[in-house]
Amino acid sequence: MTRSHPMARFAALGLLAMLISSPWAHARKTDPPRELALLSTAVESLSERVDPAIVEVVVTGFSLTQRRGGGVVAPTLSGGSGVIVDPEGYIVTNAHVVEGASEIKVRLAPPVDSDRGSVLPAPAPMLGAKLLGIDRETDLAVLKIDGGPFAALSFGDSEGLRPGRLVFAFGSPLGLENSVSMGVVSAVARQLAPDAPMIYIQTDAAINPGNSGGALVDVTGELIGINTMIYSKSGGNEGIGFAAPAHIVKTIFKRIREQGRMRRGIIAASAQTITPELAQGLTLPVREGVILADVYPGGPADRAGLKVGDIVLGVDGKSMENARQMDVNVYLKSIGGIVDIDLLRDGERLTLPVRVIERKEFGGPFADRVSVDESAVPELGIVAVSLGRDIAGLLPDLRRDAGVVVAAQIQGGGAVTPLRSGDVIYSVNGQPAGTLDELRGLLSGRMSGDTVVLQVERQGRLHYVVAPLQ
Repeated sequence: MTRSHPMARFAALGLLAMLISSPWAHARKTDPPRELALLSTAVESLSERVDPAIVEVVVTGFSLTQRRGGGVVAPTLSGGSGVIVDPEGYIVTNAHVVEGASEIKVRLAPPVDSDRGSVLPAPAPMLGAKLLGIDRETDLAVLKIDGGPFAALSFGDSEGLRPGRLVFAFGSPLGLENSVSMGVVSAVARQLAPDAPMIYIQTDAAINPGNSGGALVDVTGELIGINTMIYSKSGGNEGIGFAAPAHIVKTIFKRIREQGRMRRGIIAASAQTITPELAQGLTLPVREGVILADVYPGGPADRAGLKVGDIVLGVDGKSMENARQMDVNVYLKSIGGIVDIDLLRDGERLTLPVRVIERKEFGGPFADRVSVDESAVPELGIVAVSLGRDIAGLLPDLRRDAGVVVAAQIQGGGAVTPLRSGDVIYSVNGQPAGTLDELRGLLSGRMSGDTVVLQVERQGRLHYVVAPLQ
């Protein structure tokens, strides 16, 4: 380490003293620049407008506590944030916040009371909430509370966002309700993996556990995203947060509100994002975009004349940059409607009209149909129920008539279960599990840490799932 000359240190101290005592320094200390004062006032006003529409979501679920002689299933509390998007009491939050819940309550923003004479907020009311529907693909859910009218946020234009746009995150990080942080948009369409089923707004606004389901708003106070996750090595905020874009959230909300579930449109073709390696290996005329990797025989795309290897240039005149963008633009269309697909095939540009059909969806909330004491399967970290006629009605077109339906995950059971609510278990290591008792019998005697192979039907497809026992 080098040491500065004594005269240099004295000179620096003298300069600092002159700056502190100067009229200019005094003016800067007592009179903040007008622009900063206006910014501070604007942020305060924005927070006052947005806060009443932000709620804390409190969830009662199931937890596995390890004790001598085995595990004990007990109720547990968890939660996140939510946003009121309609004065009638409709709330949007994340699916992972409420999935598997046996009871959901929301804590409203505390009432504003200028006569309280205290900086502490007044007690906030707590209301019971009904789960209207979940969409796992986008990790979104819609709740409903009674009463009102309630303060609500309107949806903004997330498709018009640009990197650098000033944004604000509202929610209840770590259970600290009515928190706000400021940042900028880092990226407008972040995919966490090629052809991942979701795109996100990336922001550096501070987002922490508990912010999930909260609002990302722009400077006008409009909702441009639902805060969903963070990228973190420490578990806390590291300046990389992700929010579901408002234009997707709005569509999910409207369809769940009107139909009780998300109905997605498809054209029965599989799109894939073009990578440099893909373009080189297939000698494609473009280096990026979308290519059709599959066209299902007899489906709308096949009947319209689409072919494997076609390069998709646009959907209804809107250019396509990746496969997920194409999927979103198709499933946002009305079921039974027509979508125009712009193609490049053998150097020729084509536009083919294709009819949109509904994609079959499976799964649903089952937690209200089971008893914790009677339905827990601690070895798999789940609460489950035998497949019966009432449950089968929520899972159309199942491959088999007998099986075990996963109702909810048990939290805190050690290993993370790979099973999801709505999965149907048909066998354990090749042995049929037609009822809950049969499933338990096949797991009996096995040790914690062992693994079993389950045959599971999930969203109409059979899978082999390797599950660690807890």
